[in-house]
Amino acid sequence: MTEPGEAPWIDVSVTVRHGMPHWPGNPPIVLERSMDIGRGDDCNVSHLAMGVHSGTHIDGPVHFVHQAAGVDEMPLTATMGAARVIEIAHPRQVTADELRRHALQAGERVLFRTSNSARCWQTDRFVEDFVYISEQAAVHLAETRVRAVGIDYLSVGGYRTDGAKVHHILLTAGIWIIEGLNLSAVRAGPYEMICLPVKLHGSDGAPARAILRPITQGLSGPATS
Repeated sequence: MTEPGEAPWIDVSVTVRHGMPHWPGNPPIVLERSMDIGRGDDCNVSHLAMGVHSGTHIDGPVHFVHQAAGVDEMPLTATMGAARVIEIAHPRQVTADELRRHALQAGERVLFRTSNSARCWQTDRFVEDFVYISEQAAVHLAETRVRAVGIDYLSVGGYRTDGAKVHHILLTAGIWIIEGLNLSAVRAGPYEMICLPVKLHGSDGAPARAILRPITQGLSGPATS
C-alpha cells in the first residue's frame, strides 16, 4: 500500500504465461493446472516448466563465465536501490556514443528503455530485430563500472550480432544483468528499484519480479544507494 506523499510502485516485469515468447532453442514456457477444483480436485495446483532465461530474469556470471558465481550469490544491493532509466533513441542498438551523453557513474544501476517495450511484448512470436547493447557500448559500461544493467527484451546482446560478446564483457566486469523488462509504463529518470531473482542454487539465471518507484520530492525517504 502506498503511503501519503509516496509515488506508486510500477511493475516493470512481464507476466509469465503458457506459450509466451522465449529465446529460440531454450525450453518453452509451460504453465498448466495439474490439479483443478473444476475437475473435482481438492485444490488448484499448477505445474511450471521453463528455462531460467524466460520472461523477466537476471543473468548470473556463470551464464557465460566458466565456474563463476550463480544467481544465488548475487548481492542484494546489485539490483535494489536507486536506478536510472535511460531513453534510447537509436532504432537498432544502445550505442557507446549515446551512453557518453548520459555521463554514467560507477556503481549506477541503469535500465535502457528502447522501442522494444512498446513493440516486442505485443506479439506471441519471438522478435529477432530487437534493440540490444552494442559491443562498444558494453565496453563503455564495463569501463564505467556500473553495477547493474537492464534491457527491455530477452537479451542484452543481439540475436545474430554480439550476443555472447556483450554478455561476456558485462559479466566479467562484475555487472549484473536484468533482461526481459517491460518499461512502457515509465519514462526516463531516477527511480527506486526492487528486482530480485529466485534463489536457484548455482544457476546461470533466474526469473525475477521488478518494480520501480519514481524518486521525487514527495518520497518519505531517499532510495537505498
